[in-house]
Amino acid sequence: LTAAHMEGQIWFVPRSLRPSGFQAYKLRVTHLYQLKQHSILVSVGEDEEGINPLVKVWNLEKRDGGNPLCTRIFPAIPGNKPTVVSCLTVHENLNFMAIGFADGSVVLTKGDITRDRHSKTQILHEGSYPVTGLAFRQSGKTTHLFVATTENIQSYLLSVKDYPRLELDTRGCGLRCSSLSDPSQDLQFVVAGNECVYLYQPDERGPCFAFEGQKLIVHWYRGYLVIVSKDRKTSPKSEFAGNEAQNSDKQVLNIYDLCNKFIAYSSIFDDIVDVLAEWGSLYVLTRDGKIHVLQEKDTQTKLEARKSMLFRKNLFEMAINLAKSHHLDSDGLSEIFRQYGDHLYNKGNHDGAIQQYIRTIGKLEPSYVIRKFLDAQRIHNLTAYLQTLHLRTTFLLLFLQTSESEVRFDVETAIKVLRQAGYYSHAVYLAEKHAHHEWYLKIQLEDIKNYQEALRYIGKLPFDQAESNMKRYGKILMHHVPNETTELLKILCTDYRPSGDNEGLGMLEGQKANSEEFIPVFANNSRELKAFLEHMTEVQADSPQGVYDTLLELRLQNWAHEQDEQIKEKLHNEALTLLKSGRFRTVFDKALVLCQMHNFKDGVLYLYEQGKLFQQIMHYHMQNEQYKKVIEVCELYGDQEACLWEQALGYFARKEEDCKEYIAAVLKHIENKNLMPPLLVVQTLAHNSTATLSVIKDYLVNKLQKQSRQIEQDEQRIQKYREETTRIRQEIEELKASPKIFQKTKCSICTSALELPSVHFLCGHSFHQHCFESYSESDSECPTCMPENRKVMDMIRAQEQKRDLHDQFQHQLKCSNDGFSVVADYFGRGVFNKLTLITDPPPRKAA
Repeated sequence: LTAAHMEGQIWFVPRSLRPSGFQAYKLRVTHLYQLKQHSILVSVGEDEEGINPLVKVWNLEKRDGGNPLCTRIFPAIPGNKPTVVSCLTVHENLNFMAIGFADGSVVLTKGDITRDRHSKTQILHEGSYPVTGLAFRQSGKTTHLFVATTENIQSYLLSVKDYPRLELDTRGCGLRCSSLSDPSQDLQFVVAGNECVYLYQPDERGPCFAFEGQKLIVHWYRGYLVIVSKDRKTSPKSEFAGNEAQNSDKQVLNIYDLCNKFIAYSSIFDDIVDVLAEWGSLYVLTRDGKIHVLQEKDTQTKLEARKSMLFRKNLFEMAINLAKSHHLDSDGLSEIFRQYGDHLYNKGNHDGAIQQYIRTIGKLEPSYVIRKFLDAQRIHNLTAYLQTLHLRTTFLLLFLQTSESEVRFDVETAIKVLRQAGYYSHAVYLAEKHAHHEWYLKIQLEDIKNYQEALRYIGKLPFDQAESNMKRYGKILMHHVPNETTELLKILCTDYRPSGDNEGLGMLEGQKANSEEFIPVFANNSRELKAFLEHMTEVQADSPQGVYDTLLELRLQNWAHEQDEQIKEKLHNEALTLLKSGRFRTVFDKALVLCQMHNFKDGVLYLYEQGKLFQQIMHYHMQNEQYKKVIEVCELYGDQEACLWEQALGYFARKEEDCKEYIAAVLKHIENKNLMPPLLVVQTLAHNSTATLSVIKDYLVNKLQKQSRQIEQDEQRIQKYREETTRIRQEIEELKASPKIFQKTKCSICTSALELPSVHFLCGHSFHQHCFESYSESDSECPTCMPENRKVMDMIRAQEQKRDLHDQFQHQLKCSNDGFSVVADYFGRGVFNKLTLITDPPPRKAA
């Protein structure tokens, strides 16, 4: 139970009636609405005087500092006019919430009512009469909202755009004088006036019941209408502010059974505050602080009490209808028919009495009826009874003596008559003989309850009929004979042949049903379902995907609930083997959800690995604070996703405990692979409150040493290039100012003695003409110097290209209105990828 306090507190009352509460508002709580199918509570209250009421949505399953989590707060106001909230209701699908106001407005919230950004609020209804009642009605995909005011009743269709409105009546009701019935009364809107109670469909007014007295409270509970009313007459308008009694008048609590038109309970109380339904009982709260509990009697006790009262008033037809509505067995009904017959007989209505006695045939001893009508000398009435009795008792014998070619009456009608008379064995024989399979199984299962025989009969039927009947009666058979039913289903879904001694039966080709369609048959029989699914996966590797999905879910459930460690290990291996069978590639997400639901760690990690979700694997270990596993994941998959090492460094940096060992391991790999700039490493580790300079000292020293060595190598290379440039310039000057003397006597290609004709180059190399023509790619280049020259030219071109590209990039970045798109474009073209120049040393391979 949930209760509101005028000082702003909300109290939760358990079945032990020991309340606990929390401060929900600073001033007061005025309205509460607890959803039946969700742990969601909606409240209306005030935090400040004179300020508009606030609507708060609470998630009772989540906690915020010990109190329920408030997921949404918004002011309850229609437009710009501050007004008082009069009523509140929420749809069970959490997609609609309606708030009624005293100025006649109704505000509708559509969307996720627990989130501001996922819902939209609008004014649905405006009027001049206060809103006194709201109720949502869901029928299939159609949603209606009933709106009751003090002067009229209306309904809105919320499943259609623009929400069309229909006025149902021009009479209204007071606060708390309306409710929504359950499916037994077709989800009708119940509105209680001072003279009558009206029921409304979304498009018209339904039946009306005359219950006098001023109505104060109306509830609907388990098919009963609960009404609290006064004896004295007062104006309904005067009670709008709260319908609270102005003095200590006696109030009447009536509970009506509208289906059977019966008053189930009536009592008088002093100052009823409210009537609450919880824990299968009704609780009446009175103003003196007392709680009265009303517990419903069991069905048999209620029937006996009501029947005896109805019998005293000679209302036998009502007693019969009451018994049928509560599914009283044939023996109980026969007793009512007998008493009804006795009543009519005593009144002298012998024709009516004999009709009731006829309805007792098969239950009541015939001599009881025969003696009565012999004494009364009502031979024609007795004749009618004896003819019916004779017909029912001799009908089967006459039929069985008649061959099939001589049947002159409808067999199905005969089966119905025999079944109604209680001759089940004869009806079964008739149904089997004439192949009325549905009647045979219906009588065997519902009347005789011979489940073994029904299962045997199904096994003899042709494939189509065996399949349809197993779908129809599979659940009841599974409940009573689970092992035998499971075996028949195994046969039906693999290689079904009707059982029997028919010749040539073995020559028929077996048929098989879809095993996935029979999974619902095993409801509440998980052991048999597991055996069935394992059998299907063994004999049919191509079983439907639903078979494997359900088997995986069963194995995970068994593993999660098993306490024995050895058995748990076996179940663990079975579930993991099934995951690795390759049957879940097309339903990867579903298998992952199942493993996550049951906290099946190895399965989750395996699926992550199969899906190459390496970051999720590492995050999984991070959430469980398994530091060594985080390092292992980086070592295993770091080559495929280098960012894993960076994320690991950030993870350890945020840890408060001492993680120096792991940070050092990550830094060593980052250093070897050159994955992060040193400044970024320092900034990342700055988040760790426990890390000291010693953790990063070795990394920084090694990094500085490497950079120092690289600087030395660069300086040596610069000096070498400068010397080489000076030498080349001197050679150029010499070539310009002085003659070049060629003194080589051997060819630079074949090393043989030079002979005319020969070719000489200013670089000093000489060649036979035929050697030069064979090896040279250009008439103007020396074959010996050409490779080195091309290397230098490529370096020059690369530098020029890089310089031009940089200038072009800077120009576009300055001139563009969207700099991000420019950068993204260059990334897409691979401009920022590292260029490997000829002079760069080859990358080292990881050991």
